[in-house]
Amino acid sequence: MRFFLGAALSLLSSTLVVAQTYTDCNPTQKTCPADPAFGQSDKTFDFTSGASDAFKSTGPVTYDQTNGATFTIAKQGDGPLIQSGWYIMFGRVECTIKAASGTGIVSSAVLQSDDLDEIDWEWLGGNNAQVQTNYFGKGDTSSFSRGAYHDNSGNHDDFHTFSIDWTSSQIVWSIDGKTVRVLTPETAETNQYPQSPMMVKVGVWAGGDPNNAKGTIGEWYCPENYLGRVC
Repeated sequence: MRFFLGAALSLLSSTLVVAQTYTDCNPTQKTCPADPAFGQSDKTFDFTSGASDAFKSTGPVTYDQTNGATFTIAKQGDGPLIQSGWYIMFGRVECTIKAASGTGIVSSAVLQSDDLDEIDWEWLGGNNAQVQTNYFGKGDTSSFSRGAYHDNSGNHDDFHTFSIDWTSSQIVWSIDGKTVRVLTPETAETNQYPQSPMMVKVGVWAGGDPNNAKGTIGEWYCPENYLGRVC
């Protein structure tokens, strides 16, 4: 998949081989419909050719032959996103992404389950030199110590391929084919290793929106007028 994430984010293409966190139905709380399976051994989605029926979009997302899918924050409250209509239970996901610039802007590529297991890539719009990886189990946000930062200069300037290789025994995060992090059930926090069917979500949001709770704003905070200043 190829994306341009911006205030704008771009996604050129995304490849699957068998982080805007919410769920329509949490099976730990009630009975939910069965998740539709990906059902293929591998597939490449090329967004330079236009939108894909395999993904549904929310908010301003456009497509062109250069940047693929472009996600734009045009006004306060925008949080453009695409998410797959299917789920995988282990597999490899690659996204070719150029992240959004601008302090207060967060770009993300996430695997997320209905019960809020999560495997993340996140880019801060004020940091053009690093990318963050993270994981959560069952929506447990009592600790944010699971994240790690990795050097990757030019996140906002050029496209890079970010991958997640997820199995029952390990999660491997890679940038342009180079492994930057490995997590196993033994090294994960107790009961936090993701192990339920995941959808794919890619999008951009304003972490510095002054309407967010202060704990949410955190390091993404940008003082008032963040939209007018593009932070």
